[in-house]
Amino acid sequence: MEKHQVICPYCGAGCKYNLLVENNQVIGTEPLNGLTNQGELCLKGMSGYDFINDTKILTPRILYPMIRRHKGAEFERVSWDEALDFTAKKMLQIIEESGPDAIMTTGSSRGGGNEANYVMQKFTRACIGTNNIDNCARTCHGPSIVGLMDVLGSGCMSCSIDGLEDAGCIFLFGYNPAVSHPIVARRIVRAKEKGAKIIVADPRRIETARIADIYLQINNGCNVAFLNSFAYCLIHDGLIDERFIAEHTTGFEEFAQVVEGYAPEKVAHITGVDPEMVHKAARMYATAEPSAIVGWGMGVTQQKQGVKAVRTLASIACISGQIGKPNSGVAPVRGQNNVQGSCDMGMWPSLYPGYQKVDDPAVREKFAKAWGLPVEKLNPNPGAKLTDLVHLVKEGKLRCFYNYGEDPAQTEPDAQEMIETLKNVEFFVCQDIFMTQTTMLADVLLPATSWGEHEGVFTASDRNFQHFTAALPPKGECRHDWEIFADLSTRMGYPMHYENTREIWHECISLVDNFAGATYETMEEQGQAQWPIREGESVGKRDMYAGGVFTTADHKAHLHADEFVEPTELPDEEYPLVLCTVREVGHYSCRSMTGNCRALAALADEPGHVQMHPDDAAARGIKHGQIVRVFSRRGSVYSRAEVSPRINKGTVYMTYQWWIGKCNALTMHVTDPMSGTPEDKFSACQLEALPDQVWAENEVQRQYTELKQELVNNADRQDVAPGAVAVFDDPAHVDQIV
Repeated sequence: MEKHQVICPYCGAGCKYNLLVENNQVIGTEPLNGLTNQGELCLKGMSGYDFINDTKILTPRILYPMIRRHKGAEFERVSWDEALDFTAKKMLQIIEESGPDAIMTTGSSRGGGNEANYVMQKFTRACIGTNNIDNCARTCHGPSIVGLMDVLGSGCMSCSIDGLEDAGCIFLFGYNPAVSHPIVARRIVRAKEKGAKIIVADPRRIETARIADIYLQINNGCNVAFLNSFAYCLIHDGLIDERFIAEHTTGFEEFAQVVEGYAPEKVAHITGVDPEMVHKAARMYATAEPSAIVGWGMGVTQQKQGVKAVRTLASIACISGQIGKPNSGVAPVRGQNNVQGSCDMGMWPSLYPGYQKVDDPAVREKFAKAWGLPVEKLNPNPGAKLTDLVHLVKEGKLRCFYNYGEDPAQTEPDAQEMIETLKNVEFFVCQDIFMTQTTMLADVLLPATSWGEHEGVFTASDRNFQHFTAALPPKGECRHDWEIFADLSTRMGYPMHYENTREIWHECISLVDNFAGATYETMEEQGQAQWPIREGESVGKRDMYAGGVFTTADHKAHLHADEFVEPTELPDEEYPLVLCTVREVGHYSCRSMTGNCRALAALADEPGHVQMHPDDAAARGIKHGQIVRVFSRRGSVYSRAEVSPRINKGTVYMTYQWWIGKCNALTMHVTDPMSGTPEDKFSACQLEALPDQVWAENEVQRQYTELKQELVNNADRQDVAPGAVAVFDDPAHVDQIV
């Protein structure tokens, strides 16, 4: 049996373990003593490995390049040369006719690694000539990046995950670690055992609320109003650090003026919280020793005022002096394993690798020189966001979409609108490992190696770079992502060639001072390298902003407070319930990975669950476990009722992994205007009972079977070798190859 060291491909905790391999099949995992996991793994870490083996439980792997000769044609398996020549010719034609900004590309936070993302953004900027590149952080932690850069200068965690257990107080706001990051939740439990105070603010009574010293059951959609009231208490109850404010911040007077109108007593009708409890929580947070942590998730970011809430959170840490010292500050924990890394690598329309701005002439000069280009080749204008895709295609401004490792048909809001967009874009390229609802719509399919079949570096949520190795050789004709990008770039007139990921990584870190010390050698010697880590350093900074020195231009924190604005779509008589999307502990993202793992697939299946309060269920004649119909102004889906008193009345919760119970068929394409992040945490919906449960169960299975079969039928076309002719006995399925 072989053992290969990897970093978990799921959440952003960065857990380290061995993949166990026999006869070219992964057969298990063995936890290692990683910095974060310390010899332990969560459910997905233990059991989420066998998708690599192409189990076909949910959907098959893509193993060969395929193209459609024209829109509406069937997939045809071709050679790599033909697929890349076909793609290069079409993209060059679009650039010649409409300019480089008629093309958009994505990065991937799901297993490709930092090196692949670096090469993809280099291809986009140096070869195509556009900054239209984005990644899934746009739909999750985009507001964390924007808001934290506004206040502190850097859009990252200021502390380390392992340091959470040594905090004096942990304040969780819109974040459910027991489901999203079980290994992080373990650190919070340890902190509690060591005497830390725990504050939880969440509409649901989440797992961590059970051990909280103070649980604040806030109303959905009230974040900015609540945080302003929290800041009001800090100021009026004498809990601010006046010296820190005077020496290390700007804008306090304006900040205080805004929050002055948000006394807890005045906004209790908005927040739903007993004012006295807000005062108590503020005191507990501000007086904690040795430090306090503000931790948040997508309950903060996927809101209409996501950026504004993040700016207020960061400002709260500053005015209380709970930042710039060990185990303190701000801790937005990323949901996918390399969301931090894809942003680090410049998968962002306004930022090069290392968060260097594309509109800075000196930055462009540096990258142009390193990439062997005249500086005029690098576009000085920030590009379009991923959430701009729909309207840009409708307006005819975007003709080509190159989707790398994402499944927007499943993960983006208003799913039917997104599917129509992907059907209508003139040229749609997908580079992925599975046949999905998105790849099924592509004009070109480029099969990539999966996690476990390549090496590279991931960045955990707390800025830790960690190296992972390949456990298996590529399957079929799959190629490494970075090889595909480099080969395509060469065919389009900008030659790129790398021997391995080490070459790519060292090129990248040579261009980013904060990454320069994170060599492969350092990671091999130390086990990880946490940025900022300068050239020649072997140890990075566990905690940012020491002594109150921030990474803004003037090295001070720029405090921000904003007025509260109601969510876009409020409940009414027709749609009286609030819909909020959440995570599933046993599944991940669009489920193409975890859905192909035997143990995880056995835990839960279609159509997923809709969580609701017993009173809301009773009012609609719904019983626990029944199939129900959930509908909004965007669409209608089936889901299974999960009735629980831990759910707040008037709100229902759905996870976004399911196909038949797809909550994103119901959500709105409305975004935070500052970050472009969708308002997935608040939209209006309604539920209805289905009296014939036998019919309902059969209907769910019928829809599920048909969708899976459609994916199989498209994947089966790769079994027809180039030049061969497929013969169909059953037009719905390829079952003979001549």
